Amino acid sequence: MPETVLVTGGSGYVAGWCIVELLQRGHHVRTTVRSREKEQAVREAVTTRAEADGRLEFAIADLTSDEGWGTAVKGVDHVLHVASPLGGGVSDDADAMIATARDGALRVLRAATTAGVRRVVMTSAANTASPSSYTEEGVTDETLWTDPEDPTLIPYRRSKTLAERAAWDFMAAYGGPTELTTILPGAVFGPILATGTIGSVGIVQRMLSGTMPGVPRIGLEIVDVRDLADIHIRAMTSPRAAGERFLATGEFTWMLDMARTLREELGPDADRVSTRKIPDLAVRLAARFRDSSLREIVPALGRRNRHSTAKAHRILGWQPRPARETVTDCGRSLLAHGAV
Repeated sequence: MPETVLVTGGSGYVAGWCIVELLQRGHHVRTTVRSREKEQAVREAVTTRAEADGRLEFAIADLTSDEGWGTAVKGVDHVLHVASPLGGGVSDDADAMIATARDGALRVLRAATTAGVRRVVMTSAANTASPSSYTEEGVTDETLWTDPEDPTLIPYRRSKTLAERAAWDFMAAYGGPTELTTILPGAVFGPILATGTIGSVGIVQRMLSGTMPGVPRIGLEIVDVRDLADIHIRAMTSPRAAGERFLATGEFTWMLDMARTLREELGPDADRVSTRKIPDLAVRLAARFRDSSLREIVPALGRRNRHSTAKAHRILGWQPRPARETVTDCGRSLLAHGAV
């Protein structure tokens, strides 16, 4: 009999692809949205890629409130907790972002353990397993934890680290049958399902639209959103995944190489993509005096740190696709949806 999986935050970019993959593999899916008005948009987006056939339903729940979570997890076999506040700019309310991520994760876990859910797979981030400064040489794995007390951390990194820490602490005290696994993705790109929520794909969108006048010296470990959905499901079903963290980063790529890929693969559609290098000093000065939102990317200038996904390969058999394919498919999808 098909299992029922709850996916939190169904209107999100990653959650949408998780729903698609689950439906394609025969599961029943329930997903949370914050209001009934979002249901139709989510249904229309995911059914462009997968037949629902009466296997998609919705529950109203929000990470900031206890209301609705008991109903959301009722009769569910597994939970993919994907919903989380996003970064993007220097938040004037960093404490609120941290509280939403941490308290939201705990709400989901309390509901799931009370309902007897078999396993919760929670989306964390690769920057919860990273040295504070990306300029340190080396390759890190899941055994490293980012120091959340480091004052140089941007709010998004701190929120993801504290939320994942809180989840593992909760499970250690719980001691019941429900299992937890966490997934730590890198920079998520790939095709979009709709234009409403595109997450980090906005970087490629700005490149294609010509609103990014140049590219800073920043490297990203690109993971395809389709591969990210795949590793969530592998972690949900593998007996060996219980109680484990899995890095889900892909190929390291400089933003300049992303821009060049778009121009080479998309031809005239990428004529507005700039391949002009922006010096580190120019980025630092702009972050300090003109655009405070750039402060979040300054620590990543000239990044040297990498992550190992050997554990995901070994235990889950997971293999991400090449970054060039992901970036190209991302650009083509944005163009096809009229998002540029």
